[in-house]
Amino acid sequence: MVHIITPPTVFAQFHELFVLLCMNNPFDYVPDPRCDEAFGRLLLHIGKLKRSARAADISFCRELEAGKMLGVLIAADASGAYHRLYAFSGQIGADGFHRPGFVGPVFDYLAPDGYFKTREAIISRLSRRIDIWGRSALAAAKSEFESRKASADAEVAACKERFLASKSAREARRAAGGCSEAELQAMIKESQFEKAELHRLRRRCAAELEPYASRLDAGRRHLEEMKEERRAASDALQKWLFDNFTVMNACGESRSLSDIFAGTSFRVPPSGAGECCAPKLLQAAYVHGWQPVAMAEYWYGMPKEGEVRIHGKHYPACRGKCLPVLGWMLQGLDIEPPLHSDSFVTATAAPEILYQNRWFCVVNKPSGMLSVPGRSAAPSVQEWLEERCGSGVRMAHRLDQDTSGLLIATFDNSAYAAIQRLFALRLVHKTYVAILDGDYVQLGKQKEGLVELPLSPDWLDRPRQRVDLVAGKEAATRYAFIACADGRSRIAFHPLTGRTHQLRVHAAAGLGMPIAGDRLYGTGRKVPRLMLHAQKIEFTFPLDGHRYTFQSPSPF
Repeated sequence: MVHIITPPTVFAQFHELFVLLCMNNPFDYVPDPRCDEAFGRLLLHIGKLKRSARAADISFCRELEAGKMLGVLIAADASGAYHRLYAFSGQIGADGFHRPGFVGPVFDYLAPDGYFKTREAIISRLSRRIDIWGRSALAAAKSEFESRKASADAEVAACKERFLASKSAREARRAAGGCSEAELQAMIKESQFEKAELHRLRRRCAAELEPYASRLDAGRRHLEEMKEERRAASDALQKWLFDNFTVMNACGESRSLSDIFAGTSFRVPPSGAGECCAPKLLQAAYVHGWQPVAMAEYWYGMPKEGEVRIHGKHYPACRGKCLPVLGWMLQGLDIEPPLHSDSFVTATAAPEILYQNRWFCVVNKPSGMLSVPGRSAAPSVQEWLEERCGSGVRMAHRLDQDTSGLLIATFDNSAYAAIQRLFALRLVHKTYVAILDGDYVQLGKQKEGLVELPLSPDWLDRPRQRVDLVAGKEAATRYAFIACADGRSRIAFHPLTGRTHQLRVHAAAGLGMPIAGDRLYGTGRKVPRLMLHAQKIEFTFPLDGHRYTFQSPSPF
């Protein structure tokens, strides 16, 4: 941990101003220059570690480069000295939670002889027993049962084949005619005997197979009992962890993760809760008795597991794991409100109805306005239309709050169903225009092409979406670059599907050029809004058969 000492005389001059300042909101902020400067120092330190000959340093850097969130906190002590604190999210290799220059964990449950590692070792031994039992005793019982059953099935099959041949011979004899009554009776008795014999054979085979089936069933029950024992032990260990994992707040109070998450939709803490950068940094400051002043988190290295992350860019704290935890830990601090509540900018212009008939209307939505009502009291296009057109308004599709441009709203169920069907059949053709960070020519991007990356929600950091090649929903976007200048490129997007944040993720992850001003997937707020606009929409409306084309000039 690196300390910056401010001379007491200088601190005294600014102390009164300092105590009035609020710490930035970790969920929506622009990094304090001191955080950027501290992160720059950290990058220099990591650069030195890369040149180190020590295996531990090389391994540490490799794990960072594979993708890691790094955090910086500026804190002040009672004497007026400022301190830089650094943290990495989760664990790193053999070092676990501990690494020189970084704060330690909130709760060090990985001590070699501690309760967690001891119980974890018991669970690991259970897992080994389960594995050995499955591969040895249970596998042998299954193999023996299957072998015996195969032999019994073969014996029954051979018997059936013989008896079928006898049956065919009897039928041929009857068909030839001239059979005496005695012969017919004999054939009936032969048929009855063979049926009874086949029944006796099946019963005998089943009886001989029963001990092997019983051993297999007993082996499977034992396996399930061991798995249940492991599940119970794992659940108990998780409960112990979350009951004993306590975090402080600025008032000096402590609370367990179990208590913090009990009142949330999660009910129980998700794995890794409390191990992100922000909780580590705040806990370290509180333990030292220091006042948090400014905090920022930066991504280092490659994106991982489908997340859209850019090396060196700052990011807000995640909402799944960190929102409940930080909601407690920040109590007692004066925190700045979110920069934009839940929007990039609050809409300063009203929507504009470009066209209206008895079935639908087309609206030009300003950036910063919701399409439909949300959790907050922020106004929406739907509510704006309801004030003018009545309560039957339904939005046929949506635009992100930060996106501007064309929206279709319907006035009755038949029109809504008709346009929904057009969207489902991909018969609504939309064109978006955007400004991307980066010069596509210098970056060697194709002028036209198709991005196909399936998407799914990032459940622990909503509303972010992630690239999910396994379980994601199909998402496809055609694009054509229009021009480039001053390190940015203008592009036209033609989405073939309509997934949440599709264009934003396809720009950032598919093209490697995020949309300028994208606060979720981009490189920072250097423009006044998200530079994405729904410029054109075309469709044939089935209720009147007309072909409609609407356009809205890009405002940027």
